[in-house]
Amino acid sequence: MNEHSFKTKGRLLHVTFQIKKAAVLGSGVMGSGIAAHLANIGIPTLLLDIVPKEVSKEEEAKGLTLEHPGVRNKFAQTALQKLLKQKPAPLTSTKNLQLITAGNFEDDLEKLKEVDWIIEVVVENLDVKKSLYEKIDTVRKAGTIISSNTSGISINAMVEGRSEDFAKHFLGTHFFNPPRYLKLLEVIPAKTTDIQVVEYMKQFGEDILGKGVVLAKDTPNFIANRIGTYGLLVTLREMQARGYSVGEVDSVTGPLIGRPKSATFRTLDVVGLDTFAHVAKNVFDQTTGEEQKVFEVPAFMHQMLENKWLGAKTGQGFFLKEGKEIKELNTETLEYEPVKKLKTPSMEMAKQQKGLAAKVKTLTYAKDRTGELLWSILSPTLIYSAKLHGEIADDIVSIDQAMKWGFGWQQGPFEIWDAIGVKESVEKMKAEGKEIPTFVQSLLDKGFESFYKEENGDLYYFGGNDYNIVSFNEKVIDLKRYKKKHGVIKSNSGASLIDLGDGIALLEFHSKSNAIGLDILQMINFAIEEVEKNFKGLVIGNQGKNFSVGANLGMILMEAQDDNLFELDYVIRSFQNATMKIKYSTKPVVVAPFGMTLGGGAEACLPAAHIQATTETYMGLVEVGVGLIPGGGGNKELYMKHLKGLPKGVQVDYQYVANKVFETIAMAKVSTSGEEALENNFLNFADGISVNPDHQLYDAKQAALSLANAGYKAPLREKVPVTGSPGYATLLLGAEGMFLSGYISEHDLKIAKKLAYVIAGGEVPYGTLVDEQYLLNLEREAFLSLVADPKSQARMQHMLVKGKPLRN
Repeated sequence: MNEHSFKTKGRLLHVTFQIKKAAVLGSGVMGSGIAAHLANIGIPTLLLDIVPKEVSKEEEAKGLTLEHPGVRNKFAQTALQKLLKQKPAPLTSTKNLQLITAGNFEDDLEKLKEVDWIIEVVVENLDVKKSLYEKIDTVRKAGTIISSNTSGISINAMVEGRSEDFAKHFLGTHFFNPPRYLKLLEVIPAKTTDIQVVEYMKQFGEDILGKGVVLAKDTPNFIANRIGTYGLLVTLREMQARGYSVGEVDSVTGPLIGRPKSATFRTLDVVGLDTFAHVAKNVFDQTTGEEQKVFEVPAFMHQMLENKWLGAKTGQGFFLKEGKEIKELNTETLEYEPVKKLKTPSMEMAKQQKGLAAKVKTLTYAKDRTGELLWSILSPTLIYSAKLHGEIADDIVSIDQAMKWGFGWQQGPFEIWDAIGVKESVEKMKAEGKEIPTFVQSLLDKGFESFYKEENGDLYYFGGNDYNIVSFNEKVIDLKRYKKKHGVIKSNSGASLIDLGDGIALLEFHSKSNAIGLDILQMINFAIEEVEKNFKGLVIGNQGKNFSVGANLGMILMEAQDDNLFELDYVIRSFQNATMKIKYSTKPVVVAPFGMTLGGGAEACLPAAHIQATTETYMGLVEVGVGLIPGGGGNKELYMKHLKGLPKGVQVDYQYVANKVFETIAMAKVSTSGEEALENNFLNFADGISVNPDHQLYDAKQAALSLANAGYKAPLREKVPVTGSPGYATLLLGAEGMFLSGYISEHDLKIAKKLAYVIAGGEVPYGTLVDEQYLLNLEREAFLSLVADPKSQARMQHMLVKGKPLRN
């Protein structure tokens, strides 16, 4: 049961809802994606769609008729099969498909009595939706929540004519595609929606669905699509008016200004031109005057639609791949040309600036073609966002969060405005004759100069008259603000130790790419010693782009090329000692991996008392890709984790375990989700997976507290059974077979032999019990022999320079 209490306008609301089972109506890309997301978090889901009007030739040949269940459920069933093939994968594990049941609107509508949440995702047509709701109203049980995933049809218009209980429990829940990966969920109440339903769905969205939830008003395209579409159309207009090419625009409007790599036109190709045109038309039809003019799709785009140049789905759009060459569309001639990129002095200057805000300010005011383009698209978008304040959302925080979570912007419109300077930009806008929204002018009239301010680690936003504190879910820990408020215990170039409160400390990595070097290893040692004296437990985590991409490869290569094996031996011993300290700490150590958790990053996790991963944790021991094997204890720990995962009292086939571990490491297998990390034994059944990444540190802290309060004791040091010489021979058979078949190179075989020797435990009899230090010594010796090999050094060099593995 999901039971919550909420405080709203001074009233304490006690809400009891249960979403144990759901139904998704409509099995298109979006509907099936939502069903997959629900299945990923363990909610059994019905997926229903219309009954086909006719049988296909293939079905007819099999003697099937329209009465056959396989035909009647065809649309939903086909959608489920597509989930297994889609990239990126909608399912965190293929096993989750078992939680989705296919059906149809004619035979299975009665089953809606069994569900607690009905999500409608049918065609964007008001009459179709209202007709479906009329049928739902006759079968749903009282109290069932109903929502629409519409991207722009009026929520209030949809609920007209429905029963009182239906209307009280109806609202918009607009997911962004793909639902597994995009964080934004816009919750849009109707005038009839019970406040408790709204509050519950916001909390449910954050805590259970793992979303960033914003409350939007019932206006055309809600928040993110309204501003995002406006910004894209302004960019198209300015590109044509000022003579920029598609490639030039994309070279400026991507990571350079804190936007996704897909920038403007690659994004349109991914979204699909038809989808974009539909969203634009939706606002066009519901607005007037100057605003409406902006939402008119340009003539060249209509021609692209006629030509079916819709982007990725049809193989060409703003970009076309010819052989290995990618070409861009000339929007004047509608012919494809080599991609052009903008190169200006300001772009070079921006790269020298520290922090995104400084980069964006440098570019926006630059007196060159980059500055001209950016100012021409940013200034109208900022003004438009401010004009919509109060109309599409109650506060600027919701608008900024919607753009960050839905469109992947690092800064929302009002954060961008703060970055370029509100006063300075408004003066320039006025000089150009632009009308300044009242909301912005009131900020300046009150003597304020920014939409946000920080005081004592708390964040405040301008609400129209004064600053209001930004409220966060209690499970969100923002480390940057937390450190400003609470300080740090100790810090060096690679990591900081922070008091998280309640007797739990946090060790935060903050080296470049969170690569593990001696600085981090020193802080691990210090942290565990400090925690054993003064704390209940330790969390190891951070809020970088990824948890850790591994050990500091550049440092390892430099020492190897200098033949400084003594120094490397010291580094590997230090790493092994640190992982053993994590494992045998007298206080529980919980590691919180997310994103890329590779090589040394994974090795820091495996020995912990508990791992609190996220849904999007990509964990793997990938050292073979750079000509090495794990050196920080990863081989030993993964082998032991596999052994511990086996049922008690069952005779263990150590060879089977050794084979699995060898295969995982030799093939550099990386989990594609937290759930797959569990299936690959990087996690075990007692470890946790946080669906909402913003709650991961909170969840990790709670796990550490739980272990401490349960009287945590360090694990006993036990000897490890190994396969020895027979196991080594068995492992080599497969590797040599692949070499003889031409699948792997001679150097790959050399690496495989070293790995097999370590996992087998050397030349001892099968079943010999060895201690962990013996296995660590084997691991270290193998690592050092490989790191000295010129072919492995060539692989390391190639990875550092090209970012890709070399097969030599």
